[in-house]
Amino acid sequence: MTLAHLRNSLESLLSAVTRSTGRILDRALAGEEIAIEEAAQLFDAPGADLPVITAVADHLRKKTVGNVVTYVVNRNINFTNVCVKACGFCAFSRGHLAEEGYFLPVEEVIRRAQEARDLGATEVCVQAGLAPGMDGWHYVKLCRAMKETVPELHIHGFSPEEVLYGSTLTGVSVRDYLSALKEAGVGSLPGTSAEILVDEVREKISPGRISTAAWVELIQTAHELGIPTTSTIMYGHVESSYHKAVHLGILRDIQKRTAGITEFVPLSFVYEEAPMFHRKRIPALRAGATGAEVMKMYAVSRIMLNDWIPNLQVSWVKEGPKLSQIGLMAGANDFGGTLINESISTAAGAGHGQLMKPSQLRALIREMGRVPAERSTTYKKLRVLDSEEIPPDPLDEVEDPKERFGSYQELVRLKDYRFRDFYQARKKA
Repeated sequence: MTLAHLRNSLESLLSAVTRSTGRILDRALAGEEIAIEEAAQLFDAPGADLPVITAVADHLRKKTVGNVVTYVVNRNINFTNVCVKACGFCAFSRGHLAEEGYFLPVEEVIRRAQEARDLGATEVCVQAGLAPGMDGWHYVKLCRAMKETVPELHIHGFSPEEVLYGSTLTGVSVRDYLSALKEAGVGSLPGTSAEILVDEVREKISPGRISTAAWVELIQTAHELGIPTTSTIMYGHVESSYHKAVHLGILRDIQKRTAGITEFVPLSFVYEEAPMFHRKRIPALRAGATGAEVMKMYAVSRIMLNDWIPNLQVSWVKEGPKLSQIGLMAGANDFGGTLINESISTAAGAGHGQLMKPSQLRALIREMGRVPAERSTTYKKLRVLDSEEIPPDPLDEVEDPKERFGSYQELVRLKDYRFRDFYQARKKA
């Protein structure tokens, strides 16, 4: 489709769009790179401009990646919820003496990985809190044990915050720690702990967390070592439109230098159980993103990152399946993973996260007129499922996910995995 054809098909919308928005979108459609200030203008555009912004993003999506929408069969393993940090947005973490603090032993992590493999998963995503008293090499040892037992699974772990923690505990450089993780079997890193890559925002919502400069350096170092990463943003709290645009600009600059980012995943703030929302100590703290903000986030991300990070993922955990479907009309081309277990968003009050079956993902994608495809972690298409007549996946046969896999609420009540017991054993040793 040419620019002229697109303008004709959107004539009624374009006639109503504000002049400044129209100029920016014209440049984007012409293949020009929009600036940070222009992205901020799109975030601030009035609601009447939203349909045309999302239409332009959808056009760029179709031109760049086509009509295939991907997903990955994976399992999240959050092996501990105990953390030395106290981030204001995090309802997942517990103190080391808390009754609900847990720590999964290596044997249980391996059992969960084996179960995931047997159910058709190609990836395990391993992230957790920063547990006090933990052996600094625990992440490396955990990876090595998983890779020895289930070598065919791709290990997607650990966050930049965790890598920095391991590096600090062991006294080795970040580069050396990343090298050890790669040698132990890590295939890629989640680009989480990013929140908003603006330090004045980070100081409000997560003081003491990894700085913007350290996050960027760590991600780039991973890329230099041949470890790909994802990228994320967590928005809908105290950030401005300009802050979001700056964040996207930083990711774009990293990708220009390294080409190591596989996808971008916008994550809206889940406020219901967030400590900072209930303490009410942060002025102008919002109760998460609105529906319009979510759609703008997808659309502006596609417009700004399209030529550099072509894969844009909706978060069915944060937004639910319904709004995630609409995100496919705003530039997104990936529906994320099956997850099986999700603890972090669940703890914060999200209503989704236990399991999205492959058949459910495919149905949601097909309903939007797109073609579902199962992918690897690094976006290799494993199966393009253009026919509905396919045999069910093993995960489709699971009748009661909570009974089969356990829930986060159940996990924090189990006495078998009390962190206090682990912590006391470590102190004695």
